Amino acid sequence: MLEMRPTCEQCNKALPPFSEEAMICSFECTFCVECVENVFMSVCPNCGGDFHKRPTRSAELLVKYPASEVIVFKPKIIPPNE
Repeated sequence: MLEMRPTCEQCNKALPPFSEEAMICSFECTFCVECVENVFMSVCPNCGGDFHKRPTRSAELLVKYPASEVIVFKPKIIPPNE
């Protein structure tokens, strides 16, 4: 079952279960689309994989299978452009 983590691991932006901005890799690393495109250039900093839009879950199934409330916030230090 997909965890549906509640925030971006990089900037801590809220990504509720219905968010169209949530992106995940095959390990469910979760980032907002802005960080994926502008910070990580579409490559997961944790596993080196690519990202896909996180699917949403219907309200009925969210009651039975709620999204995770565990926040994973571990921003990566990005070296400045040289």
